[in-house]
Amino acid sequence: MNRSYRNLPLNPLRAFAIASRHRTFTAAASQLGVSQVAVSRQISTLESYLGVKLFERGSRSARLTEVGRAFGHEIAELLDDIETATQQLMSHETEKTVNVRLYPTLAHHWLLPRLGEFTDIYPHYKIRLDTVVEPLDFRSTQLDVALQLGYGTWRDTKSRKLFDEVVDVVCSPRYAALHDNFASIESLNEAELLHAHYRRREWEIWAREAEVKINHREGMAFDTSLLVYRAAKQDLGLAIGQIDLLQSEIEQGHLIQPVNKPVRTGAAFYVSWPTTKSVAVKTRAFINWILAQAGQPPEFTKTKSGPSA
Repeated sequence: MNRSYRNLPLNPLRAFAIASRHRTFTAAASQLGVSQVAVSRQISTLESYLGVKLFERGSRSARLTEVGRAFGHEIAELLDDIETATQQLMSHETEKTVNVRLYPTLAHHWLLPRLGEFTDIYPHYKIRLDTVVEPLDFRSTQLDVALQLGYGTWRDTKSRKLFDEVVDVVCSPRYAALHDNFASIESLNEAELLHAHYRRREWEIWAREAEVKINHREGMAFDTSLLVYRAAKQDLGLAIGQIDLLQSEIEQGHLIQPVNKPVRTGAAFYVSWPTTKSVAVKTRAFINWILAQAGQPPEFTKTKSGPSA
């Protein structure tokens, strides 16, 4: 089908896409580097072209109409595709690596056992893992996506929940046997409590949520939860384990839950990506795959493109 794009108002379309994403003319004006009046004028031009009302304007604010909300959703990914293709053409981008930030523990216990499936489905993409525990700011990195623990409220970031954080006391079967299998809750106070440097309050949180009185004193400490779990497997003490990450260790009998009091901490694991740039097709593919691994519906409808995606 032959199509003429001569009269298509591309600049107003872009202004509307950004305004509909942020739901305010102010944020759109800031991103575009123009005034709010200019944004409003661009959207009025688009409304005249389409013959529909996209925003309801009040004396101090504007809000999307139902038609505007649906239209904004439809064109958002299409405009992202155009921006991505343009950036790749201008920079002659051939890079097919997805740069992922996540915690060492999450990488070791949850992602790595699954990652072979992604490479089987997408053999033309490479994965580069950056395993650190420091807070993430996408603006100061070249990362495409992150797997984070928190509440999904990171700045300039869109996040989708993977699964809630559920924790419980874990130890090796041998360590439990040495302590009469912790037949009473009070016997926890006689054991060595293992701690992770970045999760110093985890014993306190578990005890409060499980309604258990325990002397959560400082015990043997490690840099990461990964080392804490390794120490627990080596009969060195009790650890607070993230149960979804340790499912394989528990199923294989390397670790047990001696008191069986799992609790939700209120936090969750999320997949996150920056809203300050378009989402490349390679990143969309990884995000959709990660969501599927956690039993969540996909975020993007388009995850395939040409060889430079």
